[in-house]
Amino acid sequence: MTISLAAIAGDLAPSGVLRASINLGNPVLAQGTPDAPAGVTVDLAREVGARLEVPVELVCFDAARKSYEAMAAGRADICFLAVEPARAAQVAFTAPYVVIEGVFAVPRDSALVTAADVDRDGVRIGVKHGSAYDLFLSRTLRHASVVRGQEGVEVFRAQGLEAAAGIRQPMTEFVAAHPEVRLIEDRFMQIQQAVGTTTSRRPETVRFLGDVVEELKAGGFVADALRRAQQSDALVAPPG
Repeated sequence: MTISLAAIAGDLAPSGVLRASINLGNPVLAQGTPDAPAGVTVDLAREVGARLEVPVELVCFDAARKSYEAMAAGRADICFLAVEPARAAQVAFTAPYVVIEGVFAVPRDSALVTAADVDRDGVRIGVKHGSAYDLFLSRTLRHASVVRGQEGVEVFRAQGLEAAAGIRQPMTEFVAAHPEVRLIEDRFMQIQQAVGTTTSRRPETVRFLGDVVEELKAGGFVADALRRAQQSDALVAPPG
């Protein structure tokens, strides 16, 4: 039996308002201020609300960790986060709508040349606490260690670390503004950004979100939203 949109709305937004957790700490996905957010995640949240015929409340945070915590605590109904095993116990994810890259920055005179070089004894990597790349590096590094801070590049500079990890676009801007630092061009991870809701939702509700994401990728909605935010439409994820 096919579940109605009204039933999905009741499951996903039981208060009558769809609360969407927005991470303003990722400039590829969201820009602006808590009072006036913009970007692909904002557009996606509003489109989901429009399809369910419910108003949307944008709950904004400055870090993925805080966005995830709001989701897990029941203070948001949907979120826009990277798919990571550490989050899967609490969040049911769609296929990704965008794929971005994690890269390293190092001092210009560093002997580290490739992403693989970074995982060696004595290398300390600055990361944003609770970010997708913090979670990824924490479970995959064999020799190097992570140092967490409010921003990876800030702790990298403040403590004189051997590397900083981050998303390619802001890391490229950081390197351009700091000539004493260079980017390691090859990525150390692909970050699959997806729509999520709590695992307590009905399977039909999660399926609805997944279907919407696939439709919006295929129809050009995600690409258009990225271009409006002055981001590359090459970031759109392949079909799920």
